[in-house]
Amino acid sequence: MDGWPIPLWGFVATYAGLSAIIIARYFAIVAPIHWALWQRTPAPNKIYYARRLSKRDPTRATITNEIRLSVISGFIYALPAAIVLEMWKAGGSAIYGGLPVGLGAWLWLPASAVLYLFAQDSWFYATHRFMHHPKLFKHTHAGHHRSVQPTPWASFSFDPIEAVSSAWLLPVMALFVPIHWATALVILMLMTINSVFNHAGWEVYPQRWIEGWWGRHIITASHHNLHHTNFKGNYGLYFRFWDKVCGTDRGLVKAGPVAPINAPPIETKSAVAVAQNSMSVRHSRGKPDVF
Repeated sequence: MDGWPIPLWGFVATYAGLSAIIIARYFAIVAPIHWALWQRTPAPNKIYYARRLSKRDPTRATITNEIRLSVISGFIYALPAAIVLEMWKAGGSAIYGGLPVGLGAWLWLPASAVLYLFAQDSWFYATHRFMHHPKLFKHTHAGHHRSVQPTPWASFSFDPIEAVSSAWLLPVMALFVPIHWATALVILMLMTINSVFNHAGWEVYPQRWIEGWWGRHIITASHHNLHHTNFKGNYGLYFRFWDKVCGTDRGLVKAGPVAPINAPPIETKSAVAVAQNSMSVRHSRGKPDVF
């Protein structure tokens, strides 16, 4: 295979650089979003509205765990990315650049993005659901679910085994499935935005989106937050497709009143409250509810 073996010291330098970039990007993106949603004091004459999903404020212990696992995951994700990047330098990958020539080449830009996202979503659904098996959960996914009410810091807080299971997919695809480097960057941007907002503890998208086509097909915090509080169902990453096909779609968190960012918890009886009560029962038995 072209580009293999890769030069050792080049790989070490690339791996160190990517690790630093991934971890620095995590803090640079998550910190201001967390501040805006959870710490900022709303200006009296401005309207900063979102729908709060979390029923309690995040604790220091929760955030510390989320950051610790996210940093570990950063080092894991950098490993296959560094290998493929070194192979790309030697012409041994399917990553390409330059201005597309012809209609087909231009159409392949969005088509390849959809293909990569759907492949990642499919792999994530399968492995995520598998890791919720009682015999595997403790070793593969329990760390992430310590965030019963997640914050933006949980966006990349994977257990090491989970990070290993997901980190290799897109880099390996990039060895065989042609993708423009700019499309790859867009995918990474979408992946980051999706993960941060889906773990924010707030629904930041307009309610009309959630009640329309977008909410019926695209996963947002209203969908994923219910997975954290209920454990059962809503396993998808980007799309609700596999949850619906496989009968594991549990719907959305019931929307409470619109509330100012950083407002006190909304005291309404919602799906979150119901799910959290059932979650407490399952924790007392020491078993996650799966499948």
